[in-house]
Amino acid sequence: MGGSLRRAPSWDLTALLNAADPRAELAARNLWLARLLEWLRHPPSREEERERSGSSLLPVLRLKHLLNVLERNPEHAQAVRLLLNSIWRDIDASGLFADVGFAPRVALWAEFQHRLQQRLLPRTADTRDLAELFGLLFPEDSDEQWLLALDEPLLQRLAALLNPALPAASETSAAPDTKPQWREAMLRGLTVLVSSVRAAGLSGPLRKRMSSELLADQPFEQLAGACDQLIQALRSGDAARSGQALQLLRALLDVCQRAAASVPEHLEAYGVSVDIVFAVEQMLARVQRIEALLDCLGAEQSPRELARLLAGLVRVGHERRSIRTLFSHHYSLLARKVAERSAETGEHYITRSREDYRQMLRHAAGGGAIIAGTTFAKFMVMALGLTAFWAGFWSGVNYAASFVIIHLLHWTVATKQPAMTAPAMAAKLQHINTPEGLSSFVDEVAHLLRSQIAGILGNLAVVAPVVLGVQLLSGLVMGAPLVGEKNAHYVLHSLSLLGPSPLFAAFTGVLLFASSLIAGWVENWFVLHRVDAAIAWNPGLIARLGQARAQRWAAWWRGNVSGLAANISLGLMLGLVPALLSFIGLPIEVRHVTLSTGQLAAAVGALGFEVLQQPAFWWCVAGIALTGVLNLGVSFYLALRVALRSRGIQLADQALLRRSIWQRFRAQPRSFFLPPKD
Repeated sequence: MGGSLRRAPSWDLTALLNAADPRAELAARNLWLARLLEWLRHPPSREEERERSGSSLLPVLRLKHLLNVLERNPEHAQAVRLLLNSIWRDIDASGLFADVGFAPRVALWAEFQHRLQQRLLPRTADTRDLAELFGLLFPEDSDEQWLLALDEPLLQRLAALLNPALPAASETSAAPDTKPQWREAMLRGLTVLVSSVRAAGLSGPLRKRMSSELLADQPFEQLAGACDQLIQALRSGDAARSGQALQLLRALLDVCQRAAASVPEHLEAYGVSVDIVFAVEQMLARVQRIEALLDCLGAEQSPRELARLLAGLVRVGHERRSIRTLFSHHYSLLARKVAERSAETGEHYITRSREDYRQMLRHAAGGGAIIAGTTFAKFMVMALGLTAFWAGFWSGVNYAASFVIIHLLHWTVATKQPAMTAPAMAAKLQHINTPEGLSSFVDEVAHLLRSQIAGILGNLAVVAPVVLGVQLLSGLVMGAPLVGEKNAHYVLHSLSLLGPSPLFAAFTGVLLFASSLIAGWVENWFVLHRVDAAIAWNPGLIARLGQARAQRWAAWWRGNVSGLAANISLGLMLGLVPALLSFIGLPIEVRHVTLSTGQLAAAVGALGFEVLQQPAFWWCVAGIALTGVLNLGVSFYLALRVALRSRGIQLADQALLRRSIWQRFRAQPRSFFLPPKD
């Protein structure tokens, strides 16, 4: 809808030239110009295809043909000149230089809405804004190529056609103006751009994140005065003053550019805001546009610079209409920061020594004991017979409370490891271009696999015996197990490998990955808004808690906000997401390897050890094994992809990685399962 004009069945230059009417309303004149440019791009005829050389672009060839026709027909040339100059007279051209390619409001979601509107709504020729008309005149990416291909003689011929310094007798009797007709519009655009850069640089969110050293001489405050001096010098024709003013403005722009470039360094250390990143990108792009305008103004007798500028406007106009580019570019820094914060946490889940391995087993065993209680609480929620939403909600609360307790006790749930360790692995991939870096990465793979195995073994080795023991003890003391036979048969049916459990296990891996993203985002938000400083130094909190306790609370929240966010979000998603999906007809459940093991142990306790002789039990065992692989594999894969993309890492030789890991496995298989000897 926002693209080029609907193409007519035939394209005739004579008809276009006959339709050139300088006295028509502006919308009609704009439409004529758009149709003329569309004619330049129209698929060639057979004769044109034969005449066209291998390196000639069709619009360039047709522009030469147009100029030849106009030079042989003065009447048509005068009509076209009058029409084009009347468009320039009646339209606001400053927006072409100041607005094309920039967001109307410096906010990411506002820009998303603007780009979506551009893609969905058709363009109109009924406008007095050349910036708005520009997208209709140059709707295709290929327009940049033929604009850059225009040579100097062709541009001079085109300038001679358009230059108002050579008016027809009927146009005006005034003395001709030797200045290019685009000069005043460019000067107005320059004023708008400098004002925008100055306002952005003085805004609070950016100013307090820039380097204080670069802001010491107040470069943003001086921009407006330097721009005014340059414009006055250019209008007066004083070359010496123009040179000095141009030098001053360029120097100030260089300092402003370096100050804006220092903002991401602050964000790296103190948290990322995509709106701030977007504002910095817009400011830097405006500085580059100002430099391009200064180049044109410095070479105003050469139309070549103007053609380059127009080609650049076409390129950035198309780049900044892309919704995909908007999000992939501006969220990459946030994704990297989220991944790095996950990597900091993930380092704690990787064992590198025998003592680390033993500690992982102990922590995983503690986590398994808590999950045993979670299993019985889950069956209690099911027994209440609640509606789907409330059953999912209370199940989520049960999971979240259990995971938080495990976190506060510094214990481990194995399935939370992959999404946290993947970013740590991605950091190692940055150095695989050397033999030492490749060997270090293979070491890390062995450490990671060993850590995952230790976590799963610790969880499952405790959760199954504890649940089974509670079931048997309840049968002895109360005459019936806590989980009855009805629920036990349901477990044997639902956990079987022959059912949809593998799909549910992969879906659970996605939720595990999503919880790691939420954790990274919450921690980034916590750091960005300096919540820890607010807790530590807020007068009201200090009055209630005392300064020492406020400092401890701030440190505790800073150290635990990521873990709490991950565990609470994971628990609630495990309970609520299936219930919410069931409302729209998607009967998806969750399959968590540790919880599933506890449920199977409860079924054995209810049905007796004779169930071990039934094929259904062993199909459940196989299903749980695959559940563990999918829980870990899916969450690790997704987290690794985000971490790699956020760091801009391209795995050019994946075969080399696989071969190196396989060689290590053949040479030292024990290192992938057991820790090295101290």
